[in-house]
Amino acid sequence: MKKIIAVMMTLMMAVGLTACGDKADTGEKLKIGIIQLVKHDALDRAYEGFVDGLEELGYVDGENIEIDYQIASNEQANCLTIAEGMVNDNKDLIFAIATPAAQAAASKTDEIPILVSAVTDPAASGLVESNEEPGRNVSGTSDLTPVAEQIALIKQIVPDAEKIAVLYCSTESNSQIQLNLAKEAAAENSLEVIEASVSSSNEIQQMVASLGGKVDAIYVPTDNTIAAGMETVSMVATKEGIPVICGEAGPVEKGGLATISLDYYDLGKETAKQAVKILKDGEDISKMPVKYMSKDTLKYAVNKAIADQLGINIPIEIMENAKVYE
Repeated sequence: MKKIIAVMMTLMMAVGLTACGDKADTGEKLKIGIIQLVKHDALDRAYEGFVDGLEELGYVDGENIEIDYQIASNEQANCLTIAEGMVNDNKDLIFAIATPAAQAAASKTDEIPILVSAVTDPAASGLVESNEEPGRNVSGTSDLTPVAEQIALIKQIVPDAEKIAVLYCSTESNSQIQLNLAKEAAAENSLEVIEASVSSSNEIQQMVASLGGKVDAIYVPTDNTIAAGMETVSMVATKEGIPVICGEAGPVEKGGLATISLDYYDLGKETAKQAVKILKDGEDISKMPVKYMSKDTLKYAVNKAIADQLGINIPIEIMENAKVYE
């Protein structure tokens, strides 16, 4: 029975891909739906990279494709509603940015190709059978951040640090994965970890304030709730004299101290390449591996204004290679 179901799913996806090719051949616009969980710098960059990447590959909104871009305001219910609407509209491809958006889209269709991004581990999040061979209508790019390098960065910038807090939202599976990686990396750097979890943005201010005098630094993974509330994190942490090391550059610009991370714009462009392989070349998404970015692409970012307020001197070898926010 499982084999029969698998064959049927493969045939349905093949029919869908053929339909995409027919549209392109007749000059009819391909319909691409984009669901973004919440508006913040990293996810915005992934969206921008995707659209620019498509354009560079000959797919221009309003010309040969029609993009339907919707933001879910960090609400899972909105993700589900948007996804259902896109399925009912028979989109040729859905691009889901962040894990809850991806999970919503995947729950609504097993036929329309779904590309995801800003998802740490699609397999662990139940989106694919394996990241090497998805086995269903979902693939995309992972934003698995270099957690070990980021924890090591804490010791480079605050060499006397002994205890850190990992600030994250307990409802985000991406963050739980990164928390576990941070614990491993912290142990290797002789750092004690305090878990500082919140269930919503309303709890951020109180949680950060409670860390005053208890930790030497805060680590923020690529967490959508914390990223959206980063100005609050920065305001309270800076007042408490606590440096914040971030999972990507967007929160550094909003008041974090520093990071070494991937660029979400590049992530979006890589996903655009996958989209063209599906829409133009008819590649089978169920056999398309999830793409991970090379460590060669990692970049430093430093907020000099925050460093000055905290009285921290960033090592010259980091400053020389960093994007600096004044």
